[in-house]
Order: sequence, then structure tokens, then C-alpha cells
Amino acid sequence: MIESHGADTRAGRAEKQGETVAVQGRGWDGVAWDWSDHGDIRRRLDQGADPERWSGGRPLHSAAAFGSPEVVAELARRVADVDALEDGVTALWEAVMSRRSENARALAAAGADPWRPSWAGWSPGRLSLAGPTPDLFAAPAGESLTAAQHAQAEEARRLTAALGTFHHEGTGLACVRGIDAAEAVRRLEATPAADDLIADVLEDPYDCDSEEIELLVGVTSVPGGCVVTQPWGYAPQMPGVLTRLTAGTVGYGLYANPKSGNQGSIARDGRIEGSDLHPGGGPDATDTPEELFTAYLYQHDAVAYSCAYAGLRLTDRRAVVGPPDVWVHLPPRDYWRANRKQSDS
Repeated sequence: MIESHGADTRAGRAEKQGETVAVQGRGWDGVAWDWSDHGDIRRRLDQGADPERWSGGRPLHSAAAFGSPEVVAELARRVADVDALEDGVTALWEAVMSRRSENARALAAAGADPWRPSWAGWSPGRLSLAGPTPDLFAAPAGESLTAAQHAQAEEARRLTAALGTFHHEGTGLACVRGIDAAEAVRRLEATPAADDLIADVLEDPYDCDSEEIELLVGVTSVPGGCVVTQPWGYAPQMPGVLTRLTAGTVGYGLYANPKSGNQGSIARDGRIEGSDLHPGGGPDATDTPEELFTAYLYQHDAVAYSCAYAGLRLTDRRAVVGPPDVWVHLPPRDYWRANRKQSDS
């Protein structure tokens, strides 16, 4: 949450009108993302800060996601409804989504309902069964994951652990189901790269001639399909690359744009099906139940999300960061024209 000057304006208008009740945002000046200082928050509340509202929304929701369990419990004691909604979700939903298990326990102890349905019919309690603390709440009869959802959650834990944490800003990927590296090279009509160029690229790609390596990509076979990677650029997720790769199958393209964040796209059977997506960005109110579950599992992990969407089961991150099975040059084409047949040149 970002502090807004609008709160000061509203407070000024209220004072001019002679209002004596707390107004939205009053008492929370200087509070932005940090809701962990129990003493400070309690002092503000005792001095009249509104427990129901600040300039960034509901304090309890913010504390659930960014604060300490002591602050969550303090606010929960002072609000009228611990299950009040903001953007269609409760504070408990925010705690579960943020993997703040102690905050979630504090809310449940204050009376929050873990099994209240929210976005796409999911409740925070049922989502937590797939999270890092599946025993967070005592599940009533009938509240469980399906066998397929259990398997999906297990695979998410395995895949994210296999990939680990690494710097991927600036990386472009195409994750494609059901074809190996050789077939990907054939579909792209790509040619092997020279060994001396590869040696230079491996030493420092950013020291190479950009025109010489802008269509240079790595291709690697992985369990479930293949990965086309360019650790320094967006080439693999260009529409003309994805459409050629996905005849008869599906692929997910990712560009980890250093300026604007992760950008995703979906190609299916040679057609771009979705673009301007935000892999790893977390669930959205418009998600289907399946989309929301996947987004929860891979929140803040765009690479794992992209691989999982295509059904790839990587055992390490070599296919992403290199060295790949093979380095190849893409033939010169207008790759920004989407939905063309693979044979077009």
C-alpha cells in the first residue's frame, strides 16, 4: 500500500466542517508497508486512528499481508467485523495469500472464518491446504483438495525447489509441451551457432555485438517438452517464435522485462491465445478456479509458473540459465507478426 496525500485533503475538509469523528486516513500518517511495530500501531489507535480505514484501504488487510501477528491481533480487537471485505476478500485471505501463517492464526483466533468462499469459490482455508502450512486450520468435513490438486501442489513444491532462486531479469523463455530440442530447432528452421561466438556469449553476453546475438537462442530438452531460452533478451517469446513452436501443442512465453516486470503470453496450436499476462503475479478476481489455484501455487515465481503451464517438469534450471543442449540462430524474419503458419518465411 502506498500512502496518499488524499488523506490529508479529506482530513482538512472534515476539520473545516467541524467534524470531530475520525476520518479516513487520519492517524496513519507515515504508515505505508510496515505494519509490524505493535507499540506504534497501538499508540495511533489509542489516539484516534481509524481501525477501519486508512488512505491505502483497510488497516487489518494491510497488517495481515505485511505486519506482525501482534498488530493483526490488536487491529482485529478494534474492528467491527474481522471478516470485512476489501476488493472482495477478507484479511484472512490476504494472510494466507502472503504465506503469513502466524497472522492467519491470529485472525482465526479473533473469529475470522477460514472457510468463507472468496474469489473463484476458493476459501483461504482450502487454499492453505496446498500451502507451506497445510495444518494451519482444522478442516471441517468436506473441506479438502482433490487428488489432482494434491498432486499439483506437490509438483509445484518440487519444481520451485528444483529451479531454486536466481536472477532472471532480462531473460526470455518459450516453454513448449511435447516436443524435444531437435523438433524445436526444426520448427524454427534454426542453424547451429559458431563455437567461438558461444564462447564469447558464455563469458559475457552483454559485451557482444547486440545484432550478432539478438536472434541467438538456446534450446534444451526437458521432461515434458523443451525450453527455448535467451538469458539476455526477449527473442523466445516473440509471437512469430511461439506460433512456430506450438503447432499441435501449447507453449508459454515469458519475458522478464527489467523495466516493467514479467510479461507472459500463451500460444496454442500455432495461435497466440493470450498476451500481456503477468506470470507469478498472484491470483486475480477474474480467475477461474483452476487459474486461481495455479497462480497461488506459483506466486512470485514467474519462471516456474511458465514451465508448469506448459507441463514441463524441469529437474534443475540449466534449461533457463544455460548452458543449453544447443545454441542456434533464428533465421531473419518479422517475428512480431503472430498467428502465421510454421512454414511462412
